[in-house]
Amino acid sequence: MNNFNEKELLDILKDLLNIYSPTKNEKNVANHIVKFLEKLGAEIYLDNSFDKYDGNAPTIFAKIKGTLEGEGVTFSAHMDVVEPNEGLKIIHEGNIIKTDGTTTLGGDDKAGIAAILYSVKYIIENNIDHEDIYLVFTPGEEKGMLGARNINWEEVYKHINPAKNTIVVDNAGKAEYVAYQAPTCTNYLLKVKGRTAHAGLAPEEGINAIKIISEIVTNMKSGRIDELTTANVSEINSKFPTNVVPDMATAYGEIRSHSYEKVEELLKEYEKIGNTISKKYGGSFEIEAEKQYPLLNTKDDLKFAKEFIEVYKTVGVEASLQVIGGGSDANFFAGEGFNSIIIGVGMQKVHTTDEYLEVEELLKTTKALIEYLSQEA
Repeated sequence: MNNFNEKELLDILKDLLNIYSPTKNEKNVANHIVKFLEKLGAEIYLDNSFDKYDGNAPTIFAKIKGTLEGEGVTFSAHMDVVEPNEGLKIIHEGNIIKTDGTTTLGGDDKAGIAAILYSVKYIIENNIDHEDIYLVFTPGEEKGMLGARNINWEEVYKHINPAKNTIVVDNAGKAEYVAYQAPTCTNYLLKVKGRTAHAGLAPEEGINAIKIISEIVTNMKSGRIDELTTANVSEINSKFPTNVVPDMATAYGEIRSHSYEKVEELLKEYEKIGNTISKKYGGSFEIEAEKQYPLLNTKDDLKFAKEFIEVYKTVGVEASLQVIGGGSDANFFAGEGFNSIIIGVGMQKVHTTDEYLEVEELLKTTKALIEYLSQEA
């Protein structure tokens, strides 16, 4: 690949890493990205929906007008990093970029941003014909995809209409997978009502809500339900003095599945178990459920995903299709009708102070992005 400048790519990455940008405080890195894009002549629209979750940075939408007809492509990555990240010291040793072990690196997902920014810069500076290129950089991904979740799409479409085929550069691990499917997630809250009584004087007059909810949770399916579905109980709450029979208890958890129908089926099963056991003891039960993010799946029978696997081959990567178990911005893009895939840039041990980045993997994916844009011609 003529004129590919590894040093420039890494300089872009290190500039991004050195800007402290934890969730809800990404303003400085957002300003840095906007200035970078303005120098490239990008059309920019800022979605300022961060007031909905007490943040301070917009979701950045940008368009690089193409020289060719076509639908174009959208690239996306997120701007926030996992704590602890303040006071980052970058250590670059050969193929590895890491920290001194006291902070996270922030390669998740600034390596993704760097790959995108350099790819677009390369295409423009080398006068390579291309279709329209759209960019979306989100805040708040690490704490519930806050940026993507709260985008005001109605307003966005008045300014920029991104291409539906979207490459989200935010997969952990090597540049060897093209993820095309991820589960929907629904959180649930179980509520049990018993009857209070003095635990020492008249315990038989009480109905212990903790005992009821414990039996309910014990009888609920959890863990790996099937190849499509997982479920987990993460909290049980009830706080009473030791001399009081508790009359209230709650349990909180989640269901993830690659099938909306399976989620509904499991919730109905939980409700039946809860009602049956509560009535047995003379208590009452209710369940509340809230969908956290939609299902990510292919909208073109894997055509786009398979195209990118072929692009990877041109840069020496034998990639394969991947189904993942976690949510990301791509889930919310899918809910808006985008056809998203997720690719990696060599991020390892993410969300820990042992996080590091494999430079060779970053180079492979960056070259693949450039190759994809070049092949549009």
